[in-house]
Amino acid sequence: MLTSLPNLLTLSRIGVIPLFAALIYVEGDAFRWIACVLFSAAGFTDLLDGYVARLRSQQTSFGRFLDPVADKLLVATALFMLVAARHIEGWVLLPALIILVREILVSGLREYLAELRVGLPVSRLAKWKTAIQMVAIGVLIVGDSGPAIIPVRLIGELGLWTAAVLTLVTGYDYVRASMRHMGPAGKLRRRRRGGLGRGAQALMRSRPLGNPPG
Repeated sequence: MLTSLPNLLTLSRIGVIPLFAALIYVEGDAFRWIACVLFSAAGFTDLLDGYVARLRSQQTSFGRFLDPVADKLLVATALFMLVAARHIEGWVLLPALIILVREILVSGLREYLAELRVGLPVSRLAKWKTAIQMVAIGVLIVGDSGPAIIPVRLIGELGLWTAAVLTLVTGYDYVRASMRHMGPAGKLRRRRRGGLGRGAQALMRSRPLGNPPG
């Protein structure tokens, strides 16, 4: 259901993106902090929508589709706007590029495997990557508007490099897991699975109704 609370939380993450992007581009320390708060709140809904969906048993295929899309839109917009505002520049462009390329790659793998009815579960390391990535982006949004005695931008840059390293590791894990379902070996595995399913269905049809399996 589009109007269920988990889906509304996910949609709110998308809806806040234009305002959040505009605040990054506007000059002024107060706008930086407001943008950071909005980004943090949007990131928190990523945890909240899944928890509410499980709690209320409102997990839907639309929600499973929309949630990663909202995450990628939020992260991509934040990185692009930080580059435009020169909060990310120089060598720090490299981890930002790695993160974006990995997101596109994993999205493509998920779409391909979805056609094969194969899921690509999120690993624990990938969850850590996402958490570090979101914190780093939030810190970089504040940037030089933070306290002068704290190297805010440096902390954000180190966090982004850390997220990029984890991005490479988890991206490799996802590609390796996906390769099992590609090529001749993947076709053979799917045929065996499909044959087993048809055999089980034939066995169930051959049993009289009401008789439990012996």
